[in-house]
Amino acid sequence: MDLAAELRDRMVDSLTASGVLRDPRWEAAFREVPRHVFLPGFFVQRPDGAWSAVTADHPDHLALVYRNQVCVTQLNGDDRAWEQALAGRPAVGVPTSSSSMPAIMAIMLQALDVAEGSRVLEIGTGTGYNAALLSHVAGAGNVTSIDVDPGVLARASAHLSAAGHHPECVLGDGELGHPPGAPYDRVLGTCAVSRIPPAWLTQTAPGGLVVTTFNRAIGAGLVRLTVRDGVATGPVLVEDGRFMPLRAHHAAWADEALDNALDAEPTSARGTLLGAEVVLDPAHGFEFFAGLALPGVVVAGDPPRLAHRDGSWVRHLGSSIAQGGPRRLWDDVEAAYARWRELGRPRRRHFTFTATSADQHFSLPRTPHTWRL
Repeated sequence: MDLAAELRDRMVDSLTASGVLRDPRWEAAFREVPRHVFLPGFFVQRPDGAWSAVTADHPDHLALVYRNQVCVTQLNGDDRAWEQALAGRPAVGVPTSSSSMPAIMAIMLQALDVAEGSRVLEIGTGTGYNAALLSHVAGAGNVTSIDVDPGVLARASAHLSAAGHHPECVLGDGELGHPPGAPYDRVLGTCAVSRIPPAWLTQTAPGGLVVTTFNRAIGAGLVRLTVRDGVATGPVLVEDGRFMPLRAHHAAWADEALDNALDAEPTSARGTLLGAEVVLDPAHGFEFFAGLALPGVVVAGDPPRLAHRDGSWVRHLGSSIAQGGPRRLWDDVEAAYARWRELGRPRRRHFTFTATSADQHFSLPRTPHTWRL
């Protein structure tokens, strides 16, 4: 067995041992599809936050590929940062394309419940690795993958061909789906969305499934929706999942709001008993509810700061907070925490999501509570 195959088997063994990878069909796909073919080069982040390039010539290339980690392949929506990193200069920027963490891929692919002959639309081709896994199980002739970036798509198509898979790769805006191939039995969003795009609903066959995650700084999560008569409804999955947003769903205002929160003078400051980790750590039961109660709030930094597009902000400083803007954001956080406790501390798996062309909302079954997007 060559080194790549040995490392791939170790990765899959780890996924199965942890209980993440349970379906034998997907286990076989992960064992047989070579991830390194789709990652001849990628970024690794340095301690100072800048990015360096790793190529196939790097001595740790295969070891890094076969970790259960995301591999970032593009910054800032173009290839200039990659060219800079290849030249040996540290690159800076925001990830805009990647190969997702294999554990999250496994969770989403299994939730998709692909049956023999299922027609699948993948939103966000990325490196092509996920499309290859889909092709292995569903058959390449049943898989359509769409990406908005022509360079990303061209590289993915080349990787797929090199790995022996030939799904339909389409250049286009994933928010609009791909009408020529509709209806699809399964739609998989490998990028985060602020709302379920209406085109996904109309292009999903009756009884078909949509699996995706939401573009939410707090309380992001995976949903598995069944579509019937233009209505998509289903559970929030117990597993957490975070992805780069669909480019049309990027919150362009967020960086400026967070910068303002860093430098602004507070209008109030006080102590708090509520730790930032309770609000921001996905492993904590409150985090998902916090996202519902605080729509539009973004987060950055250590110590963390929160901001809203209305100009409200808070800096969490351990046992104290400073806040400013038109409303007291941390007061809202503490009120949400109290409400969550009153409701019996529901976790993400207790919520459902419903989407129509006119309305999209989370709900807590057996209660009157809904939270609209």
